Amino acid sequence: MYQPRLKLKALRDQVIVITGAGSGIGAATARMAAKQGAKVVLAGRQEEALTRVADDIVQAGGAAITVVADVGVAEDHDRILEQAVQHYGRVDTWVNNAGVSIFGTLEQVPVEDQRKLFDTVYWGVVYGSMAAVRHLKQSGGALINVGSEVSDRAVPLQGAYCAAKHAVKGFTDALRMELRESQAPVSVTLIKPASVATGFAAHARNYMDVQPNLPPPVYAADTVAEAILHAAQYPTRDLHVGSASRAISALGQNMPTLADRMTSWLFRHQRGDMPAGGGSDSLYEGGGEHPSTPLHPRRHSVYTQLAMHQRTVLLAAVVAAGLALCLPRGRR
Repeated sequence: MYQPRLKLKALRDQVIVITGAGSGIGAATARMAAKQGAKVVLAGRQEEALTRVADDIVQAGGAAITVVADVGVAEDHDRILEQAVQHYGRVDTWVNNAGVSIFGTLEQVPVEDQRKLFDTVYWGVVYGSMAAVRHLKQSGGALINVGSEVSDRAVPLQGAYCAAKHAVKGFTDALRMELRESQAPVSVTLIKPASVATGFAAHARNYMDVQPNLPPPVYAADTVAEAILHAAQYPTRDLHVGSASRAISALGQNMPTLADRMTSWLFRHQRGDMPAGGGSDSLYEGGGEHPSTPLHPRRHSVYTQLAMHQRTVLLAAVVAAGLALCLPRGRR
């Protein structure tokens, strides 16, 4: 069925809902969006963390409101939408970003903890998407779900998180097709970041005897925020953040047995050097702000920049080829 290409608003004209906005990728996205003129609705479990981000935005001249909510509760998403519409009249982009992980083998992690992780990582996306689509089908806009490189390829020591992110991908892909079939004016994007230098590992519940770590390379949260805000303005099916994310996805899909043999490397690089302890463990309660991973993150991804601007790159290549053909050829 033919569907005209969606046209999304410029950021300066948008109202954007962001879950998990108190820290990490969510906070970075909120600050970046507000700086470009968007009105932002910050949702999360920790009121103090949300307030800090909102205060930063307002003091810089932006517009932001906060909604204390648990994404694992369906009714809380209705309240987020209600508050957004009450304050700003509409929602143009909804970003399902909230997430938490658990480090440890699947035999170590109790089933009840795995269920709780799914409440946030998977059901939080489902509830948020349903609330967003109900609104966006009327006025048009973008739904952006934050997946992961592990949406395509599982890794050891974060089995429940990988399973939830796989589920997020399946749900997002199916929803996109259904909305397309009904010609709903909604762009649906799945963002797949590689390791990101946030408090992700420190917020995670940990069953290992050492502190958890993130496998390299690690990217800055702003690189993911840029990808999210690109998808908020230009309809995009999915977008890997970092060449490492794309490489892991391709390896897992095309050479799964070889990917399985990376197990020892993945075990080693997810186990830190310090004894376990000291994290905030936000599986059941919001962890709030936490210092970013003490690494030197990559602040740019050439791969992601090319992926976001592939039409411009293609056009430039065509123009260059045309000019080369038009130029007089030298004597041979």
